[in-house]
Amino acid sequence: DGKIYDAYVIYPKSHTNEANFVEYFVYQVMPDILENKCGYKLCIYGRDIYPGEDTATAIEKRMQKSRRLIILLTHQLFNCKEHAYDQHIALYNALIQNDTKVILLEMETIGTYEKLQESLRFIIKQQGTIKWKEQHTVHPQSSNSKFWKQVRYYMPLTLKSS
Repeated sequence: DGKIYDAYVIYPKSHTNEANFVEYFVYQVMPDILENKCGYKLCIYGRDIYPGEDTATAIEKRMQKSRRLIILLTHQLFNCKEHAYDQHIALYNALIQNDTKVILLEMETIGTYEKLQESLRFIIKQQGTIKWKEQHTVHPQSSNSKFWKQVRYYMPLTLKSS
């Protein structure tokens, strides 16, 4: 199908020097489980988009070469305007062009979805979110947890699927 990645990951980027759980999750936990244990190929901003590349063009190209979009929902994502571009492109591709499926990972209890943009609320109404629960933080590397099974259910089939 001409796609290089199984999923493009959209997450809130931290502007502080302290490592936060979401970045740890994106750079350590997700690749360990989805790439190393399940055989998927992820595209992660900051790891797969290179310095010197035009960010907007690179984001768009990587999304077009991805079978799924994984959006990590956190309170930080609503309050930060900088992610707007990759989120807008992603949601445009998913909703208007209808060629990319979206997987929403609710990383913390959001409560009401009022602050989310309308397109995200529409996707949540259509398919819901996969909720990360506190107990997962004890053994986030367990690929057999309910959370990872749900994520894999929405991911494309892999040839070396376990």
